[in-house]
Amino acid sequence: MDEERACVGQGCSELLIQTNAIRSTDSNFLRFFEALLFLLAVFQLAPAQQLPPPEPPKSLPGSGEAPATLRVTTNEVLVPTLVEKKGGGILYGLKQSDFVLEDNGVPQKIHVQEDMDTTPVALVVAVEQGGVSALEFGKVAKLGPLLDLFLSDQRSRAALMGFDSKPHLLLDYMHSSEDMNDALEHLQPGDGGAAILDTISSAVDLLETQPKEYRRVLLMISEERDHGSKHTKPVQLIQKIGRSDVLVLSVSFSPSRAEFLHDVKDSGDDRYIHGENPLAAVEMLVKSLKKNVAKEIAQESGGEYTTFTGDKRFEQRVVDAAKHVRNRYLITFSPTNPTPGLHTIRVKTTQDYGARIVARANYWFQQEH
Repeated sequence: MDEERACVGQGCSELLIQTNAIRSTDSNFLRFFEALLFLLAVFQLAPAQQLPPPEPPKSLPGSGEAPATLRVTTNEVLVPTLVEKKGGGILYGLKQSDFVLEDNGVPQKIHVQEDMDTTPVALVVAVEQGGVSALEFGKVAKLGPLLDLFLSDQRSRAALMGFDSKPHLLLDYMHSSEDMNDALEHLQPGDGGAAILDTISSAVDLLETQPKEYRRVLLMISEERDHGSKHTKPVQLIQKIGRSDVLVLSVSFSPSRAEFLHDVKDSGDDRYIHGENPLAAVEMLVKSLKKNVAKEIAQESGGEYTTFTGDKRFEQRVVDAAKHVRNRYLITFSPTNPTPGLHTIRVKTTQDYGARIVARANYWFQQEH
């Protein structure tokens, strides 16, 4: 055989003898041996062949890996609404079907919470300490006991801010009015500023730390015009109030009688704009804020603006404000018009009860990516 001719030497002869033995005794084993060698050769070549890469795992819904989508932040608008009878007193017992709410002139589907006096209150009292406000400290000192009207249930709480050229937190949230009363009796005069815009902005931030289910109320005791705000522009405050659910109650001092009578008659209806020119509406609000910020912010939030001269009138104004806070119908709706910017609200009753309706004048619809 060829292998025998090519093989020389004692070792080679022994290998040929063993191979012949294997061939003669077990041909099946030889076939198995050859097949095994073939498989080893295949596996040695396998790494050189590149397999296709595995597909990456698919993202689960909501995992954050999907493309960004537009999110509307104003999903529900709260409209606290006071319905006051002509002779005074609250008109009770109205149902959802008794109200009509228009957003930029378009009726909306609404929900009305009929149990008005069951929601706890988060209250911030902001008292001006700057300028001539020290002349009113004697009246403000009597405010403490009146705050119990706001804190009539155990969950409600109040905080106290003072301000001159900038706001100061005098007392953080508490339920008892005793410490509040002591602080109000010992107010110290500030500098010549009256930073109302900055103070309202800070008070809204403070109120928004409280639970969402609370009625968030700012009781503002000040003059009418801002002097010295450095961090808040009128348009910024309009937007902030329009995005919040804070109810502003303004009690202002030292007005002229003519202006007071005008303020009582002015419900804001003459400034109603159906959203056809939102920029004009914002410009109108800015002008109003410069004239009387205390009044305008109260009206925009759905709160009330009032004035006082004597002690008894001041006390009665605060008592009325407290009663009206707890006797507002809470109307909510989800806007059907997603146009960003200022939206004008009008609330009416389906029947003419001859009542005075006090509700927020507008809100600010904001979208973010």
